[in-house]
Amino acid sequence: MTKSNYQLTKEDFKQINRRSLFTFQLGWNYERMQGSGYLYTILPQLRKIYGDDTPELKEMMKTHTQFFNTSNFFNTIITGIDLAIEEKEGIDSKETVSGIKAGLMGSFAAIGDSVFAALIPTIFGALAANMATDGNPVGVFIWIIAQIVVMVFRWKQLQFAYKEGISLVTTMQSRLTALTDAATLLGVFMVGALVATMINVKFSWAPTIGDVTLNMQNYIDMILPKLLPAGIVGGVYWMLGKKNMTPTRAIFIVLIVCVTFSALGVISK
Repeated sequence: MTKSNYQLTKEDFKQINRRSLFTFQLGWNYERMQGSGYLYTILPQLRKIYGDDTPELKEMMKTHTQFFNTSNFFNTIITGIDLAIEEKEGIDSKETVSGIKAGLMGSFAAIGDSVFAALIPTIFGALAANMATDGNPVGVFIWIIAQIVVMVFRWKQLQFAYKEGISLVTTMQSRLTALTDAATLLGVFMVGALVATMINVKFSWAPTIGDVTLNMQNYIDMILPKLLPAGIVGGVYWMLGKKNMTPTRAIFIVLIVCVTFSALGVISK
């Protein structure tokens, strides 16, 4: 069991917040989305916790570059909890951290984007624009103040989440396993919901027998709705388990297969 003797300082929190505010999305890609940005945000602290060029550091770096995608406005809450646990548990926290990240990122993405990326800009943007059309410059300052408040909120939440994370691993140790299992289960539910809502593929093939046209999609929906999207996800999961298969290759295979079947009239959106 490898534990860390390092404790995060105010300078660490400042560095994490700066990286989160200005560089978190710079490494965004379709394969792992915010994974590389998440690692870059906390990499200096990981080095302090695990040491430079250690097997533990390399293992946790691999863990943190896995798929991650959540709201920019809530990501440091997950970061704070993550670092608090790693600080106390070291490399033994690997599974716990992975489960918490998977379980919380979907929920925070929905809440954060709804409130901070949609509701607040709509309200204050409309107010500022309306005042600007009337020649009132106060609207500009209202918009600026609203954005400053949001940035202050993002800055403060890291240390709050970190303190709660410490409480989690010091006074609620017996519940940590249950939380990990619950977070992992929540992550599975979120993946299932994304499959059903984001993958819009259906059978367009409708063979004709005599005077009767068979709508294959209707028959499949009677058996199990969203069966085709689930099958596609299962196929991708199976491919990723094969040797030398990478997410990028899997993406290209899915694109080629879908375009081919679409051109043949078998599937459609």
